[in-house]
Amino acid sequence: MLNKILPTIIDNTFRGRKVALWFFYFITLVTIVRSCIHIFKYDGGAQSIATIPLDSYTDAGVATVILIFAYWGLSQLMFGLIQVIVAFKYKSLIPLMYLFMFFEYVCRFGISLFKTIETTGQAPGGIANKVLPIICLVMFFISINESKK
Repeated sequence: MLNKILPTIIDNTFRGRKVALWFFYFITLVTIVRSCIHIFKYDGGAQSIATIPLDSYTDAGVATVILIFAYWGLSQLMFGLIQVIVAFKYKSLIPLMYLFMFFEYVCRFGISLFKTIETTGQAPGGIANKVLPIICLVMFFISINESKK
């Protein structure tokens, strides 16, 4: 199994089931779009999407939250660009990328248990952080299950 996660030859051949490849394309697009929202949206998506009550913060507090969201968006964009490179040039690394995504979402969920933030509703990311680790793990196993051609 380790050879499927860290292949000896890194090439553009995806050996897993097509559903794992197509989902990888989809999650890559979602990552890029989400990152751009955090970088370019007026509030970084903090209030308009994540329901953080910025209007109850000081101006300096609002600026800090928006900056942190933009930094987070930059990190997501960097990861998304790596996903794009893998998707179009190094498909043999898709199983490894699923493990990275699984780890990130599990850690996000774990961190959110210890570090909370006040919100006025349920953010889409809050739901995704609970569902995507499971989906990524399933897609990982599908991606290492070689497709019958």
